[in-house]
Amino acid sequence: MQKTVNILNKRARFDYEILDRYTAGIVLAGSEIKSIRLGKASIAESFCEFQNGELFVVNSNIEEYAFSRNFGHKAKSERKLLLNRRELKSLEKDVQAKGLAIIPLKMFTNEKGIDKLEIGLCRGKKNYDKRESMKERDTKRDIDRLKKMY
Repeated sequence: MQKTVNILNKRARFDYEILDRYTAGIVLAGSEIKSIRLGKASIAESFCEFQNGELFVVNSNIEEYAFSRNFGHKAKSERKLLLNRRELKSLEKDVQAKGLAIIPLKMFTNEKGIDKLEIGLCRGKKNYDKRESMKERDTKRDIDRLKKMY
């Protein structure tokens, strides 16, 4: 098993403009933690939503742990996120008033070995914004290639 876990949502940076970032804890079962440590998790299609004043991550995929006994877990279930009450209230207000979305950006293990989820308060990009970011990425790649040659 890996000591450090770094699962990224690469699509989020392309599809969304990230306005603010938060680090949240996740409520997980034992078999879910073991699957994450093996790197068998994906947050590519996931998003966060509020239910009764609590924040949940929806559509995150954590594969079932092969060696668990009877008490396995569902691969795609809602998982509760742990944030301060002040952070939850400000996020809920921003989502309702401004029409923003909360998207998981990165799942990682901190120094103490606890799994965390970095979430971002995001605004969806338009097609012309996506083309702009692709153009910037291509020019940066070309510049780096030229620098490497000389």
